[in-house]
Amino acid sequence: MPSVIAFLSRMPADYQLPYLDALRAALPDDIVAPLAALSAAQRAQAPIAIVANPDPADVAALPGLLWIQSLWAGVESLVAALPADSPPIMRLVDPEMSRTMAEAVLAWTYYLQRDMPRYARQQTQRVWVQQTYRKPSQTTVGLLGLGELGQAAAARLRDAGFVVRGWSRSPKALDGIETLSGDGGLDAMLATADIVVSLIPLTAQTRGMLDATRLGRMKPGAALINFSRGPVVVTQALLDALNRGHLSHAVLDVFDVEPLPIDSSLWDHPHVTVLPHISAPTDHDTAAQVIAGNIRDFRATGRIPGNVDMTRGY
Repeated sequence: MPSVIAFLSRMPADYQLPYLDALRAALPDDIVAPLAALSAAQRAQAPIAIVANPDPADVAALPGLLWIQSLWAGVESLVAALPADSPPIMRLVDPEMSRTMAEAVLAWTYYLQRDMPRYARQQTQRVWVQQTYRKPSQTTVGLLGLGELGQAAAARLRDAGFVVRGWSRSPKALDGIETLSGDGGLDAMLATADIVVSLIPLTAQTRGMLDATRLGRMKPGAALINFSRGPVVVTQALLDALNRGHLSHAVLDVFDVEPLPIDSSLWDHPHVTVLPHISAPTDHDTAAQVIAGNIRDFRATGRIPGNVDMTRGY
């Protein structure tokens, strides 16, 4: 008898379909279906839910649920929406996502290292001036966050010749990369990095981490890349730092409100690059294979693969 796996999402139907198709291909012996397509008996027996921005009421409608598999690497919205005694949550850990994020970090680090924002402004003014070239070996990149995504990005930057300093809340050791931790380590990293890249999860502790005080501790003329979550950075403090020339540029892929409102001053700011949350999109096929592997492991061992600490938020 095939097992029932609920797919819970508030994404538009046309966005859900590629995920459903990939999951059904990866789990051909199971019934993978949205809640509305499941009978009362199927809802009662479903032990696993695969979720992407689910309605908490839909999660509660599965009384036999043993664990929850997120389709995203970031789970802060899911943790905030569900009660503390919810079934264990497993976030998506997909090597393809790590590769894609590392690629994005390297691409936009090159963008800043090669001074592309200044050349873009020169083009609008029809100015033909060659700026001084700065080598990767002369450029220090500070990474905020050394989880799976941060470690992949650090290795990619190191191999490209950049000087890499990584910060995490607790001490870590990475080959060929200087690692720092704690408040003192954070201040040291901010003070020396030419480019700061944020890859930390959004938690109660990291919300507003890059505020006016910490942005003020960044190296004069430094740039910021935020590929984590919008609320990690205090937007007005960032704008103030850019407007007074303390920071040179910000590449922002995430925002407090998404899509970014059309009246946001970020759209037209000459020292801000706005991206529509594209740094590391979930790959339908590889995500489905990772999730199918997690489910097979659960069935083989009986161990529930919860890896999200509800108290920490990630």
